[in-house]
Amino acid sequence: MPSKPVIEQGEWDRHLHEVQVTKSDLNRLIMDYLVIEGYKGAAEEFSQEADITPPVDFESIESRMSIREALQRGDIDDAITRVNDLNPEILDTNPALYFHLQQQKLIEYIRQGRIGDALEFAQSELAPRGEESPEFLSELERTMALLAFEGSSRAPGTISELMSPGQRMKTAGEMNGAILESLSQGKTVKLAGLLKLLGWGEELLAEKTEFPKMA
Repeated sequence: MPSKPVIEQGEWDRHLHEVQVTKSDLNRLIMDYLVIEGYKGAAEEFSQEADITPPVDFESIESRMSIREALQRGDIDDAITRVNDLNPEILDTNPALYFHLQQQKLIEYIRQGRIGDALEFAQSELAPRGEESPEFLSELERTMALLAFEGSSRAPGTISELMSPGQRMKTAGEMNGAILESLSQGKTVKLAGLLKLLGWGEELLAEKTEFPKMA
């Protein structure tokens, strides 16, 4: 098998320097990161320093972070109130998101040991939605299975994970994405996508040649 051609460091650096990336492109990437990750203060300061127009209103960043924080501490009612104040169409047009919020509320009832409230809430709010969707029904059954165990640590992993902080973060992430979408803003940081694309490109190039790889 013939050896692959080799691109030496000097030639590689020359190729990299030939790639034109403007300062305005870099600034937009930075602003995109600050907005999506919710760094309102930093986004405001960077907007002034770089003289760049933000893609969303700064107040919407603060509202979005308040909603995310409410979900991460398990206060589902507060989160729903806040998102409806921001834009009631978000939940009206996203039944899967609304179901997952209600599912999270059921999980919080179980976490607090409010079994009576959990059963009543599941029957009145979630069961009708489960009848409309096999996926919702499966999620409801998985959540109700928590009641079969004295503690989440005794439950199988697919069930006990519902009580983990990661479940709250998952719900908060879904909500965050829906709000960003309603603002015509991307759901994920563009820089992360570029890094994935870079990794994919390196893998393809490595099949054909040897070259200095990023650390």
